[in-house]
Amino acid sequence: MSETPAPAAQAEISGTVLFYTNPEPLNRVEHAKLGLVNKDKPFGFAKTGHVVPITIGEFGQAALSFPIIFAGPDRIPLAVMGLNGGQNLFIDDDGAFADATYLPAYIRRFPFVLAGNEEDEQMVVCIDRASDLLSEKGETKLFDAKGEPTQYTTDAIKFCDDFETERRRTMAFVQMLNELDLFEMKQAVYTPRNADGSPAGEPQLIAEYSAISDEKFKKLPGDKLSELLNNGAMGAVFAHMVSLLGWDRLMAVASKRGPASLPLAAQQPAANA
Repeated sequence: MSETPAPAAQAEISGTVLFYTNPEPLNRVEHAKLGLVNKDKPFGFAKTGHVVPITIGEFGQAALSFPIIFAGPDRIPLAVMGLNGGQNLFIDDDGAFADATYLPAYIRRFPFVLAGNEEDEQMVVCIDRASDLLSEKGETKLFDAKGEPTQYTTDAIKFCDDFETERRRTMAFVQMLNELDLFEMKQAVYTPRNADGSPAGEPQLIAEYSAISDEKFKKLPGDKLSELLNNGAMGAVFAHMVSLLGWDRLMAVASKRGPASLPLAAQQPAANA
């Protein structure tokens, strides 16, 4: 469980978190007058996030919108939201998010976040003080006149707590996949095409990532398949596999946005992992 807002600043927060420029512990003294600035298009902070962390409970919905890959030595699940580094294809420059597209919880929790401090392992509720979504002129206040968290803040803290629970459950899911030796390296390749569908250039590697192997999955013994089914992991496995069909959809979205959104041979692969 996270620590509730305290009357004094907490210890320094360690590490860095995607999208958060200046996270600081939430407290009722320094942030007494702060409020959320209500914007119709509030997602500009995430427009450079071409890959965004995602939790196991989101796999089903996210699979309908993006490829879900596993990245890095820890095989962190990521929703791929762009083909080039620093460009999210689903967020416009004005902060609008694409209709009929799943919005990851990692983005929805902003500007709140749970973070660890240097002194102990307790999770502390933080806000990104540098965010333009927070201001003393903000309409939705973080604290009431008595210095107590408003309903908005209470709900935001619960959302962060729930996200942390899901993050830990996701780590356990990845560990289970590792123990079953289900991962393999895969590649996503983009081939430029003419209007008639014929190739217009050489294929370009846009992503190299870890994914669940179809062949390894098919060779799992019956007791292991039953285990995946009974512990609820099977749905996430299938959602991930289906999501990889979404590379073509992602490329189609990039094509509609124009040449600058398409992968270029001279640029770094979008989701290199």
